[in-house]
Amino acid sequence: MIKAILVDIEGTTSSISFVRDVLFPYAYDALPAFLAAHAAEPDVAELVQQVRDEGGLTDTDLEPVVDLLRRWIREDRKSTPLKTLQGMIWEAGYADGAYKAHLYDDAWRVLKAWHDRRMKLYVYSSGSVRAQELFFGHTVFGDINGWFAGRFDTTTGPKQSPDSYRAIAAQIDLAPASILFLSDAAAELDAAAAAGMHTRQLVRPADGTVPAAGHANVASFDEIVI
Repeated sequence: MIKAILVDIEGTTSSISFVRDVLFPYAYDALPAFLAAHAAEPDVAELVQQVRDEGGLTDTDLEPVVDLLRRWIREDRKSTPLKTLQGMIWEAGYADGAYKAHLYDDAWRVLKAWHDRRMKLYVYSSGSVRAQELFFGHTVFGDINGWFAGRFDTTTGPKQSPDSYRAIAAQIDLAPASILFLSDAAAELDAAAAAGMHTRQLVRPADGTVPAAGHANVASFDEIVI
């Protein structure tokens, strides 16, 4: 029996193009000014040092850090300090009304129905927990943060590792077999299934998703029966 639903964001609840064509460019352009203004603040300074450590940088100037972070954005690298810094930058964009987060109509409609049925909903994304809060707090349908009982990011572990999904199940105190994981990404679905979770792949033509072997797939949340 399914007792909780764990959802990915990009390509699942929301279009890949919003993240790729709106959020990533915004952070890419804003990085130099953001780091110049905030690098001395303790939380940002710690993240900058994590970037240096992860990238093997020994230069104390900010320019190599900016260059490395911009390269990671182009590569869509799943780096925790990058994702955290992006979340900080995106917060300003949301606050300024520069954009609203895309949410598929079917995702909004079915997530609301599940919430109304008191189904436990959770998010697991490579974006930081803060970025997730900002995303779901500023969707085209309004603030839906209250629908989610918890959020997980790469501090829990890589999304391609079965251990990450086992850790999530342990944290929400449910057996993996009672959790349904929704994602567009084959490697994530494989990892969740290896941990014992049920899976459904969202295959949306607009996102160019390719059906993954070994997983039931649906074109929208409307096709998911709990």
